[in-house]
Amino acid sequence: MSAPSVSFEFFPPKSLEGSFRLWDCVNSLAPLDPTFVSVTYGAGGTTRKLTHEAVGTIHRTSGLKVAAHLTCVDATKSETLDIAESYAKEGVKDIVALRGDAPKGQDKFTAHQDGFASSVELISALADTGKFNIHVGAYPEKHPEAADQAADIAFLKRKIDAGAATAITQFFFEADTFFRFRDACVKAGIDAPIIPGILPIENWNGTQKFASQCGTHIPQIVHDAFAHATRDGSTELLATALATELCDDLLQGGVEHLHFYTLNRPELTRDVCHALGVSPKVRLQNVA
Repeated sequence: MSAPSVSFEFFPPKSLEGSFRLWDCVNSLAPLDPTFVSVTYGAGGTTRKLTHEAVGTIHRTSGLKVAAHLTCVDATKSETLDIAESYAKEGVKDIVALRGDAPKGQDKFTAHQDGFASSVELISALADTGKFNIHVGAYPEKHPEAADQAADIAFLKRKIDAGAATAITQFFFEADTFFRFRDACVKAGIDAPIIPGILPIENWNGTQKFASQCGTHIPQIVHDAFAHATRDGSTELLATALATELCDDLLQGGVEHLHFYTLNRPELTRDVCHALGVSPKVRLQNVA
């Protein structure tokens, strides 16, 4: 079995220390020759300017293809499309188009009165420009706001039909979760590639909170394993083993590409990639 292709997600720095961490992460993972890397928005679009700066810097200095996250939150349609156009002028042609989470202090997403009401509207507008390769989010387990998973899959099909080329899933802990979702998508007529999102567990407490917020089920065996590993001081070893096993199961099931949520900490992601046979390659940096 050949090694998979990979991609990595980063988030924009909010401090000088965060900047150093981001660049260290990029430099550590770039030799693994990712197909692309993505840079997130903060919740409620709070890091819009920082995201733009990080995307531009990584694009100019690393030689990596960068996919910029773009959301509908707290902006007019023209403001959102202006951001997209600025990316295009910089040579950034990949966009991860998302509705986005509600700004801090709000219980649910409310569209700007002159903004995009949904990710489908944003995707359609981006597709109409003919300038972008559009990625979207997907939920192998029910989105907290969805009526059921069938509704999630129907909405994903609308996003693909609107012009998205690929979907990247929320993280999950069991390969069968992804396989069931993939099969259901095929049955629904979705033929775009669906990339599994992998979260190596850097912080167990933080991961539990994140999973609770996005509706991700954590199997009891994982809870028990981390309880033992925490007592033994072996959480990093366990996290590497769990992520590697999950990825190997996915590859055995026909997956060819893995997307890693790095949280700007490269060590676990790098170790998992090495275990899967993703070896460093010599890259020629873009110094233009």
